[in-house]
Amino acid sequence: MTSPDSIAGALAVAIARRGEAHADCPLFNDPYAQVFIDAAEARGCAIPVGESADGLEGFANYTSSRTKYFDEFFIAAGANGIEQVVIVAAGLDARAWRLPWISNTTIFEIDHPGVLQFKADALSEHGDTPSVQRYVPVPADLTDGWDAALRDAGFDAAEPTAWAIEGLLPHVEDGPQLLFDRIHELSAPTSRVAVEAVGSGVIRWLAERGWEAKTTTAQELMTRHGRCGAHDTVDAVPDTVFVEAKRSI
Repeated sequence: MTSPDSIAGALAVAIARRGEAHADCPLFNDPYAQVFIDAAEARGCAIPVGESADGLEGFANYTSSRTKYFDEFFIAAGANGIEQVVIVAAGLDARAWRLPWISNTTIFEIDHPGVLQFKADALSEHGDTPSVQRYVPVPADLTDGWDAALRDAGFDAAEPTAWAIEGLLPHVEDGPQLLFDRIHELSAPTSRVAVEAVGSGVIRWLAERGWEAKTTTAQELMTRHGRCGAHDTVDAVPDTVFVEAKRSI
């Protein structure tokens, strides 16, 4: 049985994504956000209300811009022939269900077993199946052994991979070095990675190991999508940077 506490963080992102359906010009379509919220309520999870809900709304524009960024990253990776995808700390990400994937694509999603089970149950109960040819959930602890679990699930380190790390690094206090060491070891030449990070450490790390990177600040990303208004409590801009890189060697 999934503990309500184990999906709290992932659920907060789903709530933020849900609001995009009511935007005048939506950046993306995610009907599954409501599916997850309904499933959480049915299981007794506390849904934020009042000030807690207002706090989530304050990051809705940021969350929507971030979601669009990673959507475009995966679409571009597919257009360049990458058929192996790994979403790290996938949470209640529904891209395996809602994006148009190229044929033969395999998506591996790594996260806490409880989160992946909740997602699978909620979507199954709703009658939804992945749009990707092969979807592989990988229950694992991101602090230890996830790379072995990924290989055991059928990941092929000889094939170029598109990696996504969304919503994780801003909360990793000890730094991302070990995580990126493992990603580097598992990445064949021409692999790509998209990262939501804080500071320039990730950029330097990638450059030192033969990854060609380009960056976009949160401010630039939100401005690009017309989501920067008065920057008050309803339009927060976190101090994050989005990094997209390609391994050249």
